[in-house]
Amino acid sequence: MELNEKKGIIEAILFAAGREVKINELMSALELSSAEVIEAVESLKLDYKKAERGLQIINVGEAYQLCTKQDYYEYLYTIIDKRNKPNLSQAALETLAIIAYNPRITRAEIETIRGVNSDGTIYKLLDYNLIEETGKLDAPGKPGTYGVTNEFFRIFGISNLEELPDLPRYKLDENKQIVIDDIIEENEKVDDTQNIESTANTENDVGKVNEEIEAPMPAREEDAN
Repeated sequence: MELNEKKGIIEAILFAAGREVKINELMSALELSSAEVIEAVESLKLDYKKAERGLQIINVGEAYQLCTKQDYYEYLYTIIDKRNKPNLSQAALETLAIIAYNPRITRAEIETIRGVNSDGTIYKLLDYNLIEETGKLDAPGKPGTYGVTNEFFRIFGISNLEELPDLPRYKLDENKQIVIDDIIEENEKVDDTQNIESTANTENDVGKVNEEIEAPMPAREEDAN
């Protein structure tokens, strides 16, 4: 089977499916190896990019989906996209970030990190299909664990968890408080003998320096809905 024929079949499958299609589904349909499917898809991606088309193929975990380019969202929304969009509160975003960076985390662990009850936010994220239950932890009580879904990858435009931004490095000081380690030195290249606060000439500068060297505290909510 020629490469162009493979690309045409894959394009037709992705268009007709209207969802993410797993690589093994394409392998079965075309009777091709994984390497051959990936080669055809990557070539098809390049075709869309070169032609400046309104469509693109994205990776969603171990699957592919044909969709419109984000650049044209404002034009599409006014015509066809009247669906309800996830309305995520700060609490929900915090919880979602914790789950994304800690696959197979339990509800108790989430609440330990956030410092507040998170039942409401977890329920909302499940309802929006941004997270899912991933199994049971081998621990007393067999607590359930959570992870992000393919819908999370699709909405945030990433293929897998490895594409998440790197988190700053933290350490505990002598008072068991979280502090940022080496961030200031790497970003600002401040001389070891220089006092950082002495470089702040105005109150705004001082505020900026303090914001950089103090670890953010988890937001607290009175009513997690």
